[in-house]
Amino acid sequence: MNELSIMSQCFEQARRVAKSCPIYQEKFKGIPIDTMMTKEQFETLPFTDKDDLRDAYPMGMFAVSTDRVIRIHSSSGTTGMPVMMPYTAQDVEDWAVMMERCYQFAGVSEKDRVQITPGFGLWTAGFGFQAGAERLGAMVIPTGPGNTERQIQIMCNLKSSVLIGTSSYGLALAEEVDARGLRDNIHLKKGIFGSERWGDKIRARIYESLKIEFFDIYGLTEIYGPGIAIDCHEHTGMHYFNDYIYCEIIDSKTGKTLPDGEQGELVITTFRKEGAPLIRYRTHDITRIIPGQCPCGSPFPRLDRIVGRSDDMIKVKGTNIYPAQVEAILSKIDGFSSEYRIILENEDLRDRMIVQAEAEPGADTEKLAEELVNECKSGIGIKVVPQVLKIGDLPRSEKKTKRVIDNRG
Repeated sequence: MNELSIMSQCFEQARRVAKSCPIYQEKFKGIPIDTMMTKEQFETLPFTDKDDLRDAYPMGMFAVSTDRVIRIHSSSGTTGMPVMMPYTAQDVEDWAVMMERCYQFAGVSEKDRVQITPGFGLWTAGFGFQAGAERLGAMVIPTGPGNTERQIQIMCNLKSSVLIGTSSYGLALAEEVDARGLRDNIHLKKGIFGSERWGDKIRARIYESLKIEFFDIYGLTEIYGPGIAIDCHEHTGMHYFNDYIYCEIIDSKTGKTLPDGEQGELVITTFRKEGAPLIRYRTHDITRIIPGQCPCGSPFPRLDRIVGRSDDMIKVKGTNIYPAQVEAILSKIDGFSSEYRIILENEDLRDRMIVQAEAEPGADTEKLAEELVNECKSGIGIKVVPQVLKIGDLPRSEKKTKRVIDNRG
């Protein structure tokens, strides 16, 4: 789609929600939306943030009458009031179309057997993956999360060829396959992983065990769910579906829109969604729009791999730190594996930052600990307390791995 067509649809959506959706009736009050037409004017519209959605609980996000809503999905609400997102029949169909495209980008066909480990319920993940696979005509094996022993039994017996889940659970399954000596009993060819940032070391560990091709998939509960972007066999970025969503990259501090190629915070507008459209929604995910066309030839533009979040900063001894910085330090030290955890404590009224990290078998743990302290001191300006662990010492997760535990009260 060209920019003029996209802007036209974005403004059409903005004008609709200004009349029909309670939060936008208030947010756009006094703004001459009816006369706006250009990209520059669109970039002056106020952002929508997750706090807006929480404040709208339970039904302030509804932009259609309740008799048109056929499904509700929701965030967990672990950090505040849950976010309730209504879906019309068209929304559900549009989501299934995008999910089918994702499978096609990953080379999945009707001959595949797709094992879906994300949960089914108010959370969006499982339903989206199932709808897309069924639309494609693939065999769906909706195991949901948990019971790793049974997951592997089903994987072997039904000859699953595609694994869906978080990278954390992919790692847990890979380690269990190795522990049981079942590598020759599985038939997996591809893995589609999302919901969390995952680096090169965890990719290498999963590949070493399962020998599958990985695809990053992206999505948010607020924006349909998983399936609004995925990388292709070229693995040069995630194609996003610009016939359903409009993406901007902004400077998270100034709010200014950045040109393609520059890294910043992803902002999304849904110009087809009916139940709960979002205008300039701040995802807080850090990425960039990759300039140019993908070597695969697809006309859909690309987002780079998500490298972190603008709101996951932690303050230690007066210094702002992002978990991704610690992960980057660990990734360049030979001998550390993929799994780590940051624990923050108070000791004599002073911050104490413990970095727990698993080491490869046979690594010199004392040397690794010393290198970790030195690299953190020079890289992030903090003296950390290193704890070098054996592989498997840190907990594994069926969902997202919790990387930071703050015990400072």
